[in-house]
Amino acid sequence: MAIKHNNQIQKNHFRKDWQRRVRTHFDQPTRKIRRRSLRRAKAAAVAPRPVDKLRPVVRCPTIKYNRKVRAGRGFTLTELKEAGIPRLLAPTIGISVDHRRQNLSEESLAANVARLKAYKERLILFPRKGAKPKVESEIVSNVGSTMPIIPVPEGISEIQKSDMPAPIDGGAYATLRKARSDARLRGVREKRAKEKAEAETAKK
Repeated sequence: MAIKHNNQIQKNHFRKDWQRRVRTHFDQPTRKIRRRSLRRAKAAAVAPRPVDKLRPVVRCPTIKYNRKVRAGRGFTLTELKEAGIPRLLAPTIGISVDHRRQNLSEESLAANVARLKAYKERLILFPRKGAKPKVESEIVSNVGSTMPIIPVPEGISEIQKSDMPAPIDGGAYATLRKARSDARLRGVREKRAKEKAEAETAKK
């Protein structure tokens, strides 16, 4: 029910201790230093393995950004199959997998397969223990690479502005609107022209 007139405000909880609830972020510079030290500690702990996993090269969504490329979430199962890497083995050797992503073009499939093969050639596998491994699958558990992860060429696109189609004279929007209007009014205009011709014939 709405409040009318100059009456007392009901249930006015204005006596909260807001200074106890307010949050400040004066520790941002210190947190930055802490994150950097933790990254260094992690890199030293997992050495000679890379800190990050290998990511695929994907295009940004929407028409506005699809000329740019960036690192994706993970490789598709088709890309792993084409590169000859089992899907259960891939996460153990530093390759991210995304079973939901699909390949919609041969271009992206070929680029990511080549990326996987280049990574596979540079990969060095160490045994799980110092002793000789009992079975072949034990080699996979500890993975190392003497080189960093292959970087993604962010911001670089294979599509140049010169490859874009030429703009339509008068604008694409105006052309489409005119075509739509002509299609919608075709019957009315034909009827009007027919009546005009019949009127001229009757005058004669």
